[in-house]
Amino acid sequence: MTETLTSLPAPAWFAHPGARTWTCPPAPSEVHGFHASLPGYAPTPLTELPSLAEELKVGRVFVKDESCRLGLPAFKALGASWAVHRTLAERSGLAERSGIAERLGIADRAGSQEAGGPVTLVTATDGNHGRAVARMARLLGQRAHVFVPEGVHPAATAAIAAEEARVTEVAGNYDEAVRQAADVVAATPAAVLIQDTAWPGYERIPGWIVEGYATLFAEIDNQLAAVDAGLPDLVAVPVGVGSLAQAAVTHYRSRPAGAAALLSVEPDSAAGVLASLTRQAPVTVTTGVTTMTGLNCGTPSTLAWPYLRDGLDAAIAVTDADSARAADDLAALGVPSGPCGAASLAGVRAALTGDGAGARRTALALGPDSTLVLLSTEGTAANPRHVANPS
Repeated sequence: MTETLTSLPAPAWFAHPGARTWTCPPAPSEVHGFHASLPGYAPTPLTELPSLAEELKVGRVFVKDESCRLGLPAFKALGASWAVHRTLAERSGLAERSGIAERLGIADRAGSQEAGGPVTLVTATDGNHGRAVARMARLLGQRAHVFVPEGVHPAATAAIAAEEARVTEVAGNYDEAVRQAADVVAATPAAVLIQDTAWPGYERIPGWIVEGYATLFAEIDNQLAAVDAGLPDLVAVPVGVGSLAQAAVTHYRSRPAGAAALLSVEPDSAAGVLASLTRQAPVTVTTGVTTMTGLNCGTPSTLAWPYLRDGLDAAIAVTDADSARAADDLAALGVPSGPCGAASLAGVRAALTGDGAGARRTALALGPDSTLVLLSTEGTAANPRHVANPS
């Protein structure tokens, strides 16, 4: 049984010295090709910001800008599209089909009718994942039912409804929204749960979602090579339940050499992964209110947990004020980032500056020539809660 903690153990930093020696199999090679076949696909920008490199006393800093991914303001469309594709193909008996002409055209809609009519894709969300699932359902002629917990901005909820999804607002936190979504699917024969967190007995579809995120890291490889930057020395990843971090671990720990250090960043009011790493066992933390709404998750995904435990070099928690300052600074440098996306910069600042920074730099094996990649997972349109930092 998962332990529940009411507060985060101090300190708000964890390091795992052996993470870069751990290895795992790579993600499926066909994922990137699937996304490249989608209408409107283009790699999202990888923007170099020399002023941040100077501030952080490293060689180069790049920000992966996910503010416009397949027409949506966050990276979540990568996982949702691949998982929905795999789910519907399997239900139609077409598990090996990957052509977008079949998936988004007449053949796909006809196939869904032959299989007994459209299905309802059900999910719980803090905003971005639910909108991505709803978008895929609409494009593929399916239905969507999205459960939204307390704390999600009304504009984010309205954006999900605008994708023709049924929206149920839950009087509870993210974990409660997930429970209610799963209950509805269990009672509805023509419904499928497309959830981006896993628990015992529900891991296959979350695994497909994680696979979908592989495209983001494949793009980073190509973009760094194009500017002679080589492999990154550190990748900073905003973390909710840990699925994107699992994808990062899968990508960088499946390489034969040159492994990057991986840093997870969470809100200090919802640092379930950091608390779990500190305890060396998955725990649930009682979440609070945070402007980093998409990271407001108290329980790590069971599928992600072994990867996070063994493959992350470090984890850190940041405040809303840290994230707001980082978002403002990124905006001034031309990168539109919401609070969740800006958490990566906030986390790197917390790790590489201030008291104890020398030891944390050593733990991450960083020096003055190191290359950093910060994942900005959402744009400002994804999270209307952000306002300019008054400080």
